[in-house]
Amino acid sequence: MPYVNSKREVRFGSLISNLNVDTEGVAATPNTHVVHFDGEHPCTKDGVEIAQIKHQTGHHELAKGLVSAHSFSCKPPDGYPDYYAKMTRYIEIISAPARAIDPEATARTWVPVTEESADEGSVLHYVDTATSRAGIVAITEKLKPLKIGIIGLGGTGAYILDLVAKTPVREIHLFDGDEFLQHNAFRAPGAPSLEELRRKPLKTEYLKELYGRMHKKIVSHATYVDSSNVEHVLGLDFVFVCIDRGLVKESLYAQMEARGLSFIDVGMGVSAEGGALVGVVRTTLSTGVKRDHVKRRVPFVDGPDDDYASNIQIAELNMLNAALAVLKWKKLYGFYNDVEREHTSLFSINVNQLLSEDK
Repeated sequence: MPYVNSKREVRFGSLISNLNVDTEGVAATPNTHVVHFDGEHPCTKDGVEIAQIKHQTGHHELAKGLVSAHSFSCKPPDGYPDYYAKMTRYIEIISAPARAIDPEATARTWVPVTEESADEGSVLHYVDTATSRAGIVAITEKLKPLKIGIIGLGGTGAYILDLVAKTPVREIHLFDGDEFLQHNAFRAPGAPSLEELRRKPLKTEYLKELYGRMHKKIVSHATYVDSSNVEHVLGLDFVFVCIDRGLVKESLYAQMEARGLSFIDVGMGVSAEGGALVGVVRTTLSTGVKRDHVKRRVPFVDGPDDDYASNIQIAELNMLNAALAVLKWKKLYGFYNDVEREHTSLFSINVNQLLSEDK
């Protein structure tokens, strides 16, 4: 769209708005009156900045290749009824001085409108309006190239899937040979029907169907991971390990580390004492920068001495374990700022204390 700069020259910039859509994918009422602008600050025909719309100035990357230099605010008493009203109002204010200098200057570009979806190449079935609404598209796209694995789809693994499926990662691979049974329903996200439980679906198939409604690239591997099929894991970019088979993990981690693969191991130690539950929720990250702590933190045993195998698991603790693991994963790839660079976090339930270890 045309505007006038401080030198009284007609220039062209881009007017940008977030998009609020309803469940049918149709543009809904704008949820903010603010817009962004890529260009110099628009001025009057005399070269004076248009004060009535001033809001903020500063470089802001809205999405890959989409940059804002300014944001403007012009709010009518009753808000904007639709995007046409919103965008044309800003165009009127910003482009009027340009037309006063050059009557041929117009925001009407006459670009043909096609029916092709702007998100045709997206791994999501519908637009992530939460991310665009928050203005963090460029940050979220850091996760886009990744192929993620989740080994073990019990309570914690299922909650990890719930969170990862809401990101634009390239692929999500699920590994578990178990069926989704009644006890799983009480420590995993969602609420399966009695009919679904009676069918005894495989965990990976059940969860793929559930989260496949949102994410297109979920791959089910209805099998346990061991030395016979470890190549499926080694081809991934990052892996969450949520299983209690210590001997399997020991050999698996050796191969993952040799390949340079980063992964997170989750675990809980919860017991009943004095009529209440106490324990610790653990998240351990292994990267090429630091791996020497893994053998101290992760139990590589099976059988009666394995606390995790007989461990009490509660939905909110599974959820917390998953959230801590996903937070750490997102820190690793630059979504969140990471000052401590801890490779183990320990949450003690009874004292409500979160410790950062193995920094």
